[in-house]
Amino acid sequence: MPSRTLAALAVLFLLLPGCAPKIKIFASQATEPLKEYVVDGEGEGKIALVHLRGFLTTQPARGMLRSQPSPVQELVNNLKLAEADDEVGAVVVAIDSPGGTATASDVIYHELTAFRERTGKPVIAAMFDVAASGGYYAALPADWILAHPTTITGSVGVVFMRPKLSGLMDKVGVDMEVSKSGRDKDMGSPFRPSTDEEKALFQGIIDDMAGRFHELVRKHRHPSPADFETIKTARVFTANQALSLGLIDQVGYIQDAFAKARSLAGLPEDSRVVTYRRDLYPDDNPYNTLDSAEPYKPSLLGVDASFLMPPRAGFCYVWEGGVTR
Repeated sequence: MPSRTLAALAVLFLLLPGCAPKIKIFASQATEPLKEYVVDGEGEGKIALVHLRGFLTTQPARGMLRSQPSPVQELVNNLKLAEADDEVGAVVVAIDSPGGTATASDVIYHELTAFRERTGKPVIAAMFDVAASGGYYAALPADWILAHPTTITGSVGVVFMRPKLSGLMDKVGVDMEVSKSGRDKDMGSPFRPSTDEEKALFQGIIDDMAGRFHELVRKHRHPSPADFETIKTARVFTANQALSLGLIDQVGYIQDAFAKARSLAGLPEDSRVVTYRRDLYPDDNPYNTLDSAEPYKPSLLGVDASFLMPPRAGFCYVWEGGVTR
């Protein structure tokens, strides 16, 4: 039998109902409920371990055949489970993010603040590779902020990114005609250079958003005037530099974050650390950031292809040097 015929029969067999094996190629993991799994400890009481990773946005990561929940949606899903469980005494948020859009970062800040106020459960932020800009913004409501010895954090500021196509259009002989209702209706257009007045208007927006970030740092971290001037440069810092500036409370490892959570919540030293996933993962541990136990699934079906598109304009609490997608 020709190889093409065999291949066609194999595909048909997989797609037929009845006795054909059930595969979840076309199902979104987001439709499966989160379930609790223990990743550390065996005693009474629980600490909920929540992961906040990647570029922070309210938009889902879209693949070819399915999408994944946005970081904001998944964080809220996890907090709801932690809030509903009376055995959960504290939450550890493991952050590995260069930041993201200003709105997504602020929503995460709001949700963590509201969670603490509603439940009284302590929140500990544990930083990994990068917790910069919006990643640091998200950590501000925490009762205790811990950074890994090699964490990069800080970048307390705002950036406005927008693509510009006017030079390319001139080269290929393409023009854009715009009809508008007001002088500034098309400010920031990628099809022409910005005027000096428009640049000043954008800078005013940036300064306003940066001012909110700065006020929250002052509210939660109380830096000295000299330290605050250093923080306002929006540069990134090592963990030790951040500790000396008062941006964090401790340099350590995830186990130190668990110990602090147990201490603040009054839990025993062997209390369980639980996380929320959509599937059981064999030999699970606190460093696992996957929510699915099926790493053998073709990654093409879940890939985020947004990196193939030109950057979208937007105001971001993000450290551009830490964006890898």
